[in-house]
Amino acid sequence: MLIEDTQLYKFILDSGLVTKDDLETAKKDAEKENKRLGDILVIAGKITADNLRRMEAYVLGIPFVDLKGKKIDFDTLSLIPEPIARGHNIVPFKKTETTLEVAMLDVNDLSAIDFIKKKVNLKIQPRLTDSDSLKEVLVQYQKSLKAEFGDLIQKETATLKTISEDNGETATEADIKKLAEDLPVVRIVDTLIKHAAIQNASDIHIEPMDSQVLVRYRIDGLLHDAMVLPRQAGPSVSARIKVLSNLKLDEKRLPQDGRFKVDMNNEKVSFRVSILPTYYGEKIVMRLLRENISGFTLEYLNFHGEGLERIHHALKQTTGMILTTGPTGSGKTTTLYTMLDLLNQPDVNISTIEDPIEYQIGRINQTQVRPEIGFSFAQGIRTLVRQDPDIIMVGEIRDNETAALAVNAALTGHLVLSTLHTNSAAGAIPRLLDMGVESFLLVSTLNVVIGQRLVRQLTDTKEKYVLNKAEFAQLEKLVDLERVLAALKADKIVKPNDAAKDLTFWKAVVTGDEDGFKGRVGIHEILKMNQTIKDLVMKNATATEIEIQAKKEGMLTMLEDGIYKCVEGKTTIEEVLRVVTE
Repeated sequence: MLIEDTQLYKFILDSGLVTKDDLETAKKDAEKENKRLGDILVIAGKITADNLRRMEAYVLGIPFVDLKGKKIDFDTLSLIPEPIARGHNIVPFKKTETTLEVAMLDVNDLSAIDFIKKKVNLKIQPRLTDSDSLKEVLVQYQKSLKAEFGDLIQKETATLKTISEDNGETATEADIKKLAEDLPVVRIVDTLIKHAAIQNASDIHIEPMDSQVLVRYRIDGLLHDAMVLPRQAGPSVSARIKVLSNLKLDEKRLPQDGRFKVDMNNEKVSFRVSILPTYYGEKIVMRLLRENISGFTLEYLNFHGEGLERIHHALKQTTGMILTTGPTGSGKTTTLYTMLDLLNQPDVNISTIEDPIEYQIGRINQTQVRPEIGFSFAQGIRTLVRQDPDIIMVGEIRDNETAALAVNAALTGHLVLSTLHTNSAAGAIPRLLDMGVESFLLVSTLNVVIGQRLVRQLTDTKEKYVLNKAEFAQLEKLVDLERVLAALKADKIVKPNDAAKDLTFWKAVVTGDEDGFKGRVGIHEILKMNQTIKDLVMKNATATEIEIQAKKEGMLTMLEDGIYKCVEGKTTIEEVLRVVTE
C-alpha cells in the first residue's frame, strides 16, 4: 500500500499546499538521497507529518480518523496490549463481531497488523490517524487499567480469608501456606505485579499501617501511591509473596530476603524481595529487574563526547580498574552490564561475583555471594582469579578486604569492573584510600571512575523557553555555563556562534494525569586517571582538589552534564538540580 511519489507529487501540486518550486526541489532531494518525497517535505518543514498522513489516507482511499476527545471502551482497548500499541503506534477503537478497526500512524506496518489479526482472530481494518489522537488513546490505557485493577482489588479483598491471632494462638506454617494459596490473594498479588510492570515501576512498596495497607510504586525515581488495601489483606499478601520467594512462612520477627521470576508479555521480570518486620506488620519492598539489558549501548545510556571516548579507551585496556559510583538506584549496575556486554567476545573469559545477580548474560560466568555460608565478595574474588579470567566484575566494593583483592586482581593482569557508593567520581579515590588501599597501588590500577545519577526524562509534549536575566544569573552561580557551551559546540548540539545567554531550555507540559515526564536519563561525570591526577593522589589530595584538577583536564561534572542534557531537551533544569543537590 505504499504511495508512489508520482501520485503524491500530483496530489500536493493540485492541492496548492506546497509551491511548485519547493516541490521540485524536494523531488530532486528525494531522488538523490533515495528517500520518499513525503519524508523530504516533512524534514524541510514544508508540511507536517500529520498533514502528510491525511494526504496519504486520501490518495490510498483509506479513511482518516480523529480520536481526540473520544472515550474508547476498555474491552476494545485491551485487545491490543499497551506495549504493542506504543511500540507500533497502533490502537483499536471500534469492534464488531467479525472486524476490528485500528488507528495507525503507518498503515504499511504489516507485521503489527498480522500480529493483531492472529491475536484477536478478527478481520483488521486499518485507519490512519494523527499523533495527537494516538497520544490521547495511549493515556486511556493507564486510566482504564487503574479502574480495572481498582475494581478487581476491591472485589477480591472482600472475599479474603484471614487467620485471627488475637486470642494468643499462633498460625501454623500449614495454615499460612493454605492462606497464601487462596484464590483471591493470588489474584491480588498477580494484579499488583502486573500493574507495576505496566506502569514501568522500579520498586513496589507494600506498607502495613494502623487501619490499611498502602501500596506505592517507584516510577522514574519517585514514589507514587498506587492503591490502598484493607488491613486484613496484609498477612495474606505477605504470605503469598513469601511462597513465591521461597521464604519462611512462619518467620515474622526477623527480616528476610528472597527473589522470584515471572514471565509477562514474553518478557522475563525478576523480583528482588526484602521483608522487614514493623510495628503494624511486615513491610515488603520488591525491586523489579527486567532481563533485557543485552543490546544496550553506552550512547543509549546517554554517554557522549569526551567522556564516552574515555570509557571506550578504558575498555580497550587488558588490565586496571573501571569504577561506577553513585547512590542506590542511580543506574550503576546497568552501566556495568552494558560495558560487560560490549566486552563479551568469544576470545575472553568474563567472570562476575554479585549480590544479587540482577541480569543474566550469555557466555558470562556469574556467581552469587552467600554471606550466610561464608561465601563473601572477598572469597569470591580469591576463587575467580584462579579461574583464568580476563575480565572480572565485582558487584560492589563494600569493605577493606574486597577493595584490596580487587586492586590486586587489577595489578595481576585482569580488567576489573566494580561499583562504589560515593557521591562523586572524585570521591571514589579518598574512599578507596580510607579502605586501606595504598595510594601507589591505586594510581597503578585505576583507569576511569564514572559518577552518575538518573533524572526524569521529558515526554514529546514539552515547551521551549529562554532564561530571563535573573534566571540566567542564578544558574550561572551554580554552574559554569561556558564549559557547558563548549561541550555543546564540540558535539554540534548548538551553532558555533551561539552564546551562553542564547541557550534554549525545555519545561514539562502537564496534561490531565500526565506530569510531562516518562522514563529516566543518565547524567554522568567521567574521571580519567592521568599523570596530574595520579600526582595529586600520591599527595593525599582531597576529593575537591581532585575534582578541580579533573575539570581542568576536561571533565564535565554531573551538574554540567545535566545542564547539557537540559539544552538537548531531555530533562529540565529543576529536575537536574533536584537530583544533583539532594
